Amino acid sequence: MTQTSNGNANASEFFANGEGSTEIARTEHKDLSWLTDSKMAAVIRSRDWTQTPLGSIESWPQSLRTTVSLCLASNFPISIAWGPAHIQIFNDGYWPICGAKYLQAMGQNFRECWASAWPVIGAAFESALAGKASLLEDQQMFLDRNGYPEETYFTFSFSPIFDESGGVGGLFHPVTETTGKMVGQRRMRALRDVIKRVSEATTLEDVLKLAAETLGGFDFDLPFTLFYVPDEKNKQARLVAHTGLEPGMTASPLIVDLEGLDADFWSLAPAAQNNRPLQVDRLDIAFADGLHCGPYAESLTNALVLPITMPGVEYPAALVVAGVSSRLPLDENYHTFYQSLAACLSTAVAAARVHEEEKKRADALAAIDDAKTAFFSNVSHEFRTPLTLMLGPLEDILREGSRSVEQRSPLEIERIALIHRNGLRLLRLVNTLLAFSRIEAGRVDATYQATDLATLTCELACIFQATVERAGLKLSVDCLPIGEPVFVDRDMWEKVVLNLMSNAFKFTFTGEINVRLYRHGDNIRLIVQDTGTGIPAQELPRLFERFRRIEGSQGRSFEGSGIGLALVHDLVTLHGGTVTASSTI
Repeated sequence: MTQTSNGNANASEFFANGEGSTEIARTEHKDLSWLTDSKMAAVIRSRDWTQTPLGSIESWPQSLRTTVSLCLASNFPISIAWGPAHIQIFNDGYWPICGAKYLQAMGQNFRECWASAWPVIGAAFESALAGKASLLEDQQMFLDRNGYPEETYFTFSFSPIFDESGGVGGLFHPVTETTGKMVGQRRMRALRDVIKRVSEATTLEDVLKLAAETLGGFDFDLPFTLFYVPDEKNKQARLVAHTGLEPGMTASPLIVDLEGLDADFWSLAPAAQNNRPLQVDRLDIAFADGLHCGPYAESLTNALVLPITMPGVEYPAALVVAGVSSRLPLDENYHTFYQSLAACLSTAVAAARVHEEEKKRADALAAIDDAKTAFFSNVSHEFRTPLTLMLGPLEDILREGSRSVEQRSPLEIERIALIHRNGLRLLRLVNTLLAFSRIEAGRVDATYQATDLATLTCELACIFQATVERAGLKLSVDCLPIGEPVFVDRDMWEKVVLNLMSNAFKFTFTGEINVRLYRHGDNIRLIVQDTGTGIPAQELPRLFERFRRIEGSQGRSFEGSGIGLALVHDLVTLHGGTVTASSTI
């Protein structure tokens, strides 16, 4: 083993070449068996301690030797500050905390070594020197250990070490770095808040604006963000949201060219074309006075461009430029945070796009529906005028025919009557379409009147008495007195009863039709029951849909619009009621 008195050089060589790859030279000391075999023990042996206030190792008091031995034997990060000069000695677990200056830190004055942390740890240090131990948890401090003020978090304590004189000879300083935990929790909170907030968004721009509003409160990790949306032709990207930077500055242009014709400082064009994140470095040099934003005075040096993608789409829906904290290393965890943020926004954008497409389809269907309603309304009016003109003369002919039967043959009169009946049926159909179109267009105002509903319903149902009996059916009407007037629109109630009766008669060939009306709690219940052909179970949920007709069903006639029951449903709904159906084939 080579002899040398320059311990620092040999210790540096040891850590540069890796554990166990190079033997370390050491200064010869007598009786150092109390030093355990570890990396920091090797550094301690190699140091010339006579150049420090502690003097040679052989002169160290037993209390210091014992404390150092316990420190080196522990896997927990521990540092010792000894003597009036507070000379620092630490173990293997502690040296990563020192960062790039671990060699300089061994044997250095503790106050000088950790001057950047003194605003946080100073009071606890002084308290321990006075004989009172202190414990601090998850304390934020900005350490100068890697050439810049790095944001860190630590849980640590200071405890007094009493020497042979009975006074405080030094301080015992166990410490755990919790930077990863605290920063990780903060980033998870940012992602959680973004997910919660953007879930309310229904458009792409809403997603980005809500995300920006949320991320503005997390400038320790995101000193600035810029949200750009490409146009439909992917020629330009427009700034729609931002944090940390005022829009329109050199670093935050309102419009970015994506075709490469103009300068694109953030490299949005290649990020968009490749659909992959890009890292932009040397911001402190790229801008004349540096790029200053966020909670710290130092210029930013890095930023990332994050494409916000959607499944199956080659070109990104948006591009996010996110600054990197000047006081945190851009390590794997930081990259993971950015990737998670991009994934959250991509999911939200995809959901918003689905919502937008659904809204477009709904609007298109609503427009078609409005057009259909307008069509039926217009056609109904157009049909009713010529029908009225036809039916008037027919009625005149029938009246004249009844007075002069000898002038017309029975067959002629029968044919004219047939034309008249079918004209009336067509007029009723047109009137039904017109009523339905008015309801659909929201142009119906109900006029509610106090009504003896039992009597009115009985009169309406009995209109079908003769027709039902001619068909060989039985009609049973049981409308019990309600006891008090019921407020209904009488015209609408007439349409409800007549449509239900017509539907029952049309599909009933044997048996009977029953009509019942009675009080049911605070409501009035009307039941129209028949022994007709029945309705398949799968058709029942859609029975009251407009224009719904059951294929293959047997009825007395084939005329009808498929809106009779739909009209019943809408009229009952206007009265605050409900209508249901049950049936068996």
